[in-house]
Amino acid sequence: MHLTPSEELLLDGEDGYVAQKAMEILTTLGDIYDADRLIPIRSAQIAGVSYKTIGDAGLEWISDLAGTVKVPSILNPAGMDRLRWEELGISEEFAEKQEQIIHAYERLGVAAWCTCTPYYLRDDLSRAGDHLAWSESSAVSYANSIMGSRTNREGGPSALAAALIGKTPNYGYHLDENRIPTIEIHVEGRLSGTDYGALGYLAGAIAGDRVPLFQLESVPSNDERKALGAAMAASGAVALYYVKGVPPHPVACDIRERITIEHREIAEVYAHTGRCDPDIIALGCPHCSVAELTELRDLLRDKTVETEFWVCTSRKLRDQHPNLVAGIESSGAKVICDTCMVVSPICERYGCMMVSSGKALAYVPHMCGVDAVFGSVEECVRAAVSR
Repeated sequence: MHLTPSEELLLDGEDGYVAQKAMEILTTLGDIYDADRLIPIRSAQIAGVSYKTIGDAGLEWISDLAGTVKVPSILNPAGMDRLRWEELGISEEFAEKQEQIIHAYERLGVAAWCTCTPYYLRDDLSRAGDHLAWSESSAVSYANSIMGSRTNREGGPSALAAALIGKTPNYGYHLDENRIPTIEIHVEGRLSGTDYGALGYLAGAIAGDRVPLFQLESVPSNDERKALGAAMAASGAVALYYVKGVPPHPVACDIRERITIEHREIAEVYAHTGRCDPDIIALGCPHCSVAELTELRDLLRDKTVETEFWVCTSRKLRDQHPNLVAGIESSGAKVICDTCMVVSPICERYGCMMVSSGKALAYVPHMCGVDAVFGSVEECVRAAVSR
């Protein structure tokens, strides 16, 4: 991989130990994947934040770093709501170590937004054609597939290395030839809402790490496309997909396989997962948008939930929309920030979780050890109020 003279100096330690180690990570990745050079990035989104997932080893690693990120950089969800952790049953020891992790990132200049949907908070983080270094799977899918930006699914260390240098190796989804769809998926019947999460749950397992092109009978909203991409990234390894007729459009197609997903198969995702009685209902995976919070506020109006009910979103959106939050919480539901049902240890105390997310349906049983059932947002509300 070609390095410029200034990059060679960074690799030689001219700007200190941390920059040198960051360059070693980036050049090693570049060599593994035959990148020709490093390219500038607009922003970074960094996973590896929850103390549940990185533990003491990760805390020690991040605490030893010094430096300043070169581009806008945002943290993924942590393992707790930073203000309501005690109310939600997080131990003081966990909370202290979680805060140490977050503060270590903040010392590097990383914004502690603790969200998987940073694109709701700043519209200058990612634009069509921009190169990024994002690491959360649903955010990567959103950036590639909806915003038309270019990012690989980075690991936490490689995303942080890219943020500290302001560059990433030029390989994978940064290149046109790797952004060409090779499998076409025709979907029978009109879809809406959580149907797209169910579709993604099925399609990800089929597509694997390929780039799919969907033929749909209905036009999905961005929130529905978010749900589709998030589920495919969890049940498979899809980081980029296209919807025929909806921008961004592929520069070329090389379709080698065509399949059909019947509407009954989508219906079966709702049916066959209803095998346990939920003792917690958790929505917002990925974090809820303003439109999704508004829908929940309206559905919960004049109702009282009788089951633990979480609505996960970013703290910035919560603070910007106090009336929506008050409307939701007047039902007894909790608007949870900074974390989600997948990376928080709180959910492990429950036996069965009801979700409206194909991503959560794929992750919760394996990452939390909790049975999961799938339902529409309306079904989740009905389950919460009718026990």
